[in-house]
Amino acid sequence: MNIKYYASALLGFVIWGLFSLVLRPLQDYAALEILLYRVLFATASIWVVNLVFRRRYIKDSIRTISQLNSSEKRKIFANYIVSALMLSLNWFVFIYVMNTVSINATSLAYLICPILTTALAATFLGERLKIGQWVAVGMSAFSCILLSIGHFIDLFYSLMIALTYAVYLILQKSNTKIDKLFSLAIHITLSTIILLPLFGIVGLGGNKSMLFYELVMVIAIVFTIIPLFLNAYALKGLSSSLVGILLYINPLLSFTLAITYFGEPITSLQMVAYGMILLSVLWFNLLYFQKPKKEKAEELSEPPPIIPQ
Repeated sequence: MNIKYYASALLGFVIWGLFSLVLRPLQDYAALEILLYRVLFATASIWVVNLVFRRRYIKDSIRTISQLNSSEKRKIFANYIVSALMLSLNWFVFIYVMNTVSINATSLAYLICPILTTALAATFLGERLKIGQWVAVGMSAFSCILLSIGHFIDLFYSLMIALTYAVYLILQKSNTKIDKLFSLAIHITLSTIILLPLFGIVGLGGNKSMLFYELVMVIAIVFTIIPLFLNAYALKGLSSSLVGILLYINPLLSFTLAITYFGEPITSLQMVAYGMILLSVLWFNLLYFQKPKKEKAEELSEPPPIIPQ
């Protein structure tokens, strides 16, 4: 496994774990309003990058799509549409929950997401895990059950956020033929088109401070385009289940910020649950990097290299 894919996934989720730092200052604005400006700024930014610096990749991607047969083209286009739909739902529910429910509720969503991603990857992509890795997933699932006790409304919203992003991750793993940044530009553009009818409800005017536009631009570039691209790039070299488990970095950081920076209350049950999740992440990754016994045996059986005298 190339370490650059692992580092890409890790960095993407670390960035998302810090999302509350720029989103909480916007809690006086409606979630839908933040979302619409986010997709507008993200669409404009990613196409500027593609058209100014990556025109060759755009041409290569269009050429690749044109050379596909009709069945493959339909699959690519269906992948793009469903990916955009999942992104749109994920973004709206996430912003709504963080600014009107709690940061911990969004953390719970991204605790559930790796479990769903692992299950979907095993079901639809045929990815296999070691017994110990399934044990780690089971520990995480049990932790989520503990965290949902007495917070069933939070659990409902969390499941919506988790499922939409888990499906999005699986779709990106199944589409590896097209340039990732070009595909991401298509996803974000289609998301903007899907959300277009809502612009008539919210509008683009109104009294907004310069801070609003600055923070939404940061959200569009730093907390949307960059981590989504890092995730898509990581899936070129990592399994969906590993990327899903690394997603736990996001809620662990978000949870830490919630209690240390924003002063949200914390219970002993939550401390135990998050501790179990941290252990399960470490255990899952340790097993992922371990070489199979057969591979180790082959290495041991190899004759020593002949050193020239």
